[in-house]
Amino acid sequence: MSGNGAGPTLVLVLAVAVLVGCGVILLLERSLTRILLGVIMLGNGVNVLILLGGRPGEAPVVGTGPIERMSDPLPQAMVLTAIVITFGLAAFLLAVAYRSWYLTGDDEVPDDLEDRHIIRRAVRDEVSTVDQGGEGPNGDPEQVDPEPARRRLRRGDEA
Repeated sequence: MSGNGAGPTLVLVLAVAVLVGCGVILLLERSLTRILLGVIMLGNGVNVLILLGGRPGEAPVVGTGPIERMSDPLPQAMVLTAIVITFGLAAFLLAVAYRSWYLTGDDEVPDDLEDRHIIRRAVRDEVSTVDQGGEGPNGDPEQVDPEPARRRLRRGDEA
């Protein structure tokens, strides 16, 4: 924070921008280790951003000084919660990366086979003519637009 309490300094704003930017770039990689580092960097950048939103001042303990000179305790509590959440997510991603490395020898996320088929069809501008589910053209209940419940209730039908 700046010395006069006017707001964040340019250095802290740039630190947030660098942490969030590098975190997003690392999240877009295929290696789980880089994704893990991206989550940690993004979490740290957002934590600094949340702290910049608070009022600077003395420790927010009642009875230690005037209330108007105390810092805002809400951003500090939010950052502590975010740290715990980021730590839990990092531990989960670390476990997934270790399991992937243990089973396959690397931690790269492979392409899904169905995604490759879809990409090939899109390149060839091909549409699948086979009904994969076997329900027929109007037999798939997930694809049929159901009648709104209000109309059924007005008619007296049961839902």
